[in-house]
Amino acid sequence: MTTAGDRELQHPRFARQYLKLAVQADRRGAAEHRRRLLAGLSGRVLEVGAGQGRNFPHYPAAVTEVVALEPDDTLREVAERKAASAPVGVAVVAGQAGLLPGEDGEFDAVVASLVLCSVADLTGALAEMARVLRPGGELRFYEHVRSTRAWAGRLEDLITPLWSRAGGGCHPNRDTETAIRAAGFTVTDVDAFGFSPSALMPNVRHVLGTAVRP
Repeated sequence: MTTAGDRELQHPRFARQYLKLAVQADRRGAAEHRRRLLAGLSGRVLEVGAGQGRNFPHYPAAVTEVVALEPDDTLREVAERKAASAPVGVAVVAGQAGLLPGEDGEFDAVVASLVLCSVADLTGALAEMARVLRPGGELRFYEHVRSTRAWAGRLEDLITPLWSRAGGGCHPNRDTETAIRAAGFTVTDVDAFGFSPSALMPNVRHVLGTAVRP
């Protein structure tokens, strides 16, 4: 149920479009990206911005519990249904990246998958992720980011205001890896590659990696 306090987190029109786009993206290679993102995880995991639960089938058996946070009502309703058939225990909860559930150091890993582009306060969200992670815990991230090509990066800067309004708060020009490092994480592994999630979308830069809380 949407309240006045979380109404700004609801993007029903975009959510309905994203339900279809995510299926296309997985068929074009995103499912393999998700598998790589989650490989080797164990213990208790907090997934921030779980969307409709496209990651759920890829969690390895060593994961004892997933707390899947999703603020959008439309996407969370679908995620709740997908959780029932997940290979590990998944609890889908409402909430936002700037105020994560959990005590300090409660989780062994935090997963951020195609969500850090859209959080309003990236610095605050990363600080919350560091807070709920145990020392040595991992942040697994899979995000589209600002192009390293000068002309493409400038174009992404130009379209961001309009794109963000139409795309559920998405910022195509975020340098997420740099923000993760600035938040105090140690990036231990990162793979950068171009990927087009849909035949109608251009090839854009993505990063998939692991960062550790000191």
